[in-house]
Amino acid sequence: MDNRITVETCDLTTGYRRHSSARIVTGNINASLRSGELTCLLGPNGAGKSTLLKTLSGFLPPVSGSVEVCGRPLRDYRDRELARVLGVVLTERPVLDNMTVAELVTLGRSPYTGFWGRGNAEDKAVVSRSLELVGISRMAHRLVSTLSDGERQKAMIAKALAQATPVIFLDEPTAFLDYPSKVEMMRLLHHLAHTHDKTIFLSTHDLDLALQLADKVWLVAKDTEPVTGTPEDLALSGRLSEFFCRDGVRFDAATGLFALDMPTSTSVCLTGEAPFVTMAAKALLRNGILPSAFGPAIKATESGFDVDGRICGSIDQMLHTVKDVLQQ
Repeated sequence: MDNRITVETCDLTTGYRRHSSARIVTGNINASLRSGELTCLLGPNGAGKSTLLKTLSGFLPPVSGSVEVCGRPLRDYRDRELARVLGVVLTERPVLDNMTVAELVTLGRSPYTGFWGRGNAEDKAVVSRSLELVGISRMAHRLVSTLSDGERQKAMIAKALAQATPVIFLDEPTAFLDYPSKVEMMRLLHHLAHTHDKTIFLSTHDLDLALQLADKVWLVAKDTEPVTGTPEDLALSGRLSEFFCRDGVRFDAATGLFALDMPTSTSVCLTGEAPFVTMAAKALLRNGILPSAFGPAIKATESGFDVDGRICGSIDQMLHTVKDVLQQ
C-alpha cells in the first residue's frame, strides 16, 4: 500500500453560479486524499460539506480552482470514464424497492456493461465478492424494500465496491443508524480503505467516531479556510476546539474526544475503584456536583457507595444521599 494521492484540489472554491454572479460556500481549499486512508469531512450544519462533496464528485462545477482525480483534471472526464474511478453513495434513498439486493449491487457494474447490459462471469464474481466484503451475502435475494436502514446502506456500499473504483465518496453514511450500526459502518469503511487500498472520503456528524477511526480529517466552516490533518495533530494544535467548541461542549485533550461541560454549584470528595468511581463522577456532574478533593466524602467500590458513612447500593441511592448531606 503506497498511500498515493488520488484526489487533489488546488485553490478550490465551491458554491453556486447564477448568471453572472456566484454564491460562495467554501473557498481556498488546497488538500488531497490518499489511497489506503479513510478521511472524514467534518463541520457544523450549513458549513458546505454536501456542496464540497458534490463538487469533488463532478455533480457541481467549481466556482474557481481545480480538482484532479487519479492525476487527471476532473473536468476532462467523460461520465463513463469517471464512473470507473469514482463511486458515490449519497444520503438520498433511491427508489429501488422492487429490486433484490444482488440486482442493486449489479448496477455497480454498469460502467463496464451498460445499464441494461448482461454481466459475464467476471461481473458476477465481482458482485458476489462485494456482497461478501460488506457481510450481506445472505441477503442477496431479499428485496431492497425489506432491508433495515443499516442493511440498505451496506447494500449501497457493496454497489460502490462492485463499481471497482479506487475512490469512494459517501455523504453521511451513518445518518439514521442506531449507535452500534454507526460503529459497525465506520469500522467497515476503515477496513475497506486499509485492506483494499481504497480512498474513502465521507461527510459525517458523528464526531467522536470520526476522531477515533479516521486517518485524516477535513474541517470546514463558514468564513474559515478549511483545515486538514490527522485527528491527533488537529487536537494538539487546538484546531478541533476552534471549530466545534460551544457553550456546554469542550474538547478533552486527554482523550482526544468531545465532552459535555456541565455547570456545577457544589463539590464532593470522590475516591474509589474503576469503573464505579467513573460512573459515580458522571452521575454527580449531571446533577451539578463537582467531584474534587473538597466536600463530603464518597467512596465508590464494587460493594456499594459510602457517603459519609452511609452505605448506598446504587448510583440512584448515592445521589439522593449526597443531596441530603449537602442540604444539611
